[in-house]
Amino acid sequence: MGLRSRLDAVFKGPEQFDLTSGGVGKPLFFLALPIVVTNLFQTAYNLADTFWLGQYSTDSLAAISFGFPLVFLLISLGMGVSVAGSVLVAQHTGAGEERETEYAASQTVTFAAIASLLLGGVGYVFVEDLLRLLGASTDVLPLATSYLEVITLGLVFMFGFFVFIALMRGYGDTITPMLVMFGSVVLNIVIDPFLIFGWWVFPEMGIRGAAVATVFSRALALVVGLAIMFEGSRGVQINIRDMTPDLGYLRRLARIGLPATVEGTGRALSMNLLLVVVALFPDTVVAAYGIGTRVFSVVFLPAIAVARGVETMTGQNIGAGEPDRAEAAAALAAKVLFGVLSVLGVVVFVAPEPIVSVFVGAGQENADQVVSVGAEFLRYVALTFGFIGIMRAYTGSFRGAGKTLTAAAISVLMLGVVRLPVAWFSAQAVGETGIWVAFAVSNVIGAVVAYAWYQRGTWRDADLTDSETVGADAAATDD
Repeated sequence: MGLRSRLDAVFKGPEQFDLTSGGVGKPLFFLALPIVVTNLFQTAYNLADTFWLGQYSTDSLAAISFGFPLVFLLISLGMGVSVAGSVLVAQHTGAGEERETEYAASQTVTFAAIASLLLGGVGYVFVEDLLRLLGASTDVLPLATSYLEVITLGLVFMFGFFVFIALMRGYGDTITPMLVMFGSVVLNIVIDPFLIFGWWVFPEMGIRGAAVATVFSRALALVVGLAIMFEGSRGVQINIRDMTPDLGYLRRLARIGLPATVEGTGRALSMNLLLVVVALFPDTVVAAYGIGTRVFSVVFLPAIAVARGVETMTGQNIGAGEPDRAEAAAALAAKVLFGVLSVLGVVVFVAPEPIVSVFVGAGQENADQVVSVGAEFLRYVALTFGFIGIMRAYTGSFRGAGKTLTAAAISVLMLGVVRLPVAWFSAQAVGETGIWVAFAVSNVIGAVVAYAWYQRGTWRDADLTDSETVGADAAATDD
């Protein structure tokens, strides 16, 4: 029995369950489980960098606290292309429109490549100015700049792989991206310390080495992903003949994707503006903030994965004319995520110090202070983890229905209208503790708003496949 057969027996691929008929629990589970594992691998990139750089120096750890949000900002500016592609692929797949599915995926790859090259170039030119604007200290600025210069030059590889994952997920195949991600993560983790510390024949590159390891491993993953999609035996297929830029189709992608870009950019800007608040405090607080947000990225893996599963199920069921199944999937996801994340929150609340200590080298300067501040951060936020699950489940369904503007509005409200102002004013009054309070308050409000908005039922009006128009576009390129 081959490796692929064994994995299919455990995870089950799209050919083994139907997203548009029968119960919703099992298909949602089998769709989301590989996404959880894929996202765990994705997070391993960040955790590996955080761990090794934590052993290297406290300033390097503070530098990636500035680096990650800026990378997220650049990727978020192009996120709408991948979200739109995933939604269109899901809806056409649910409607049984194979030719339109291939055309949507091919056009998405083309415009994603163009967007990432432009964003990477702009990011490279202005990275140091942005870091100064965010308040990076004189010790941290050159390190963060060094890291981000490499990342921006390799942004096309990083963003390209995200697009591969999104398109395969829209089709319903979450296993193949998981396998490709696994190989990429293993490679990154192995070469990380060699490039950071200068082991064996490699020069000591410090924080720049972490960036080189990430870009190199992502580039190989993208090559494999493109080969899989061109070959077409697993998941969605792309074709060279469909990749000539179609400005008419770009308008369709923009109509769905622009709000998703607003949502992602809003999240990223909130993260970066929060850094402005955090940077008012010593580098130990900045380092603790970076560790805390990395821990959240692990804890929220189930929420992100299930939300993406809900997105795919909603898209395919909207395409198949089954909105009640989409609603049932979102409700089930919200309940399960609230329970699971609440349990994880209790665990983190009880023992935050050992978790933070993993990322701080014992011999580093001010290590004890970083651990203390990071533990306080986790303890304030932990008991609101479950509310993140509720918000993610419903915003995922909004996106799958093509209501990306609604999802964006909820995200901007939570982060820009609630979290950032609360953090700013609370930090002035009670110090860094005010920032932690802002996270907790915004998590709860975001969940309440998402649930209430979803109950209005406006997402049921979605009809974005526009089959006759898309079909004509695709047919025009057929041989």
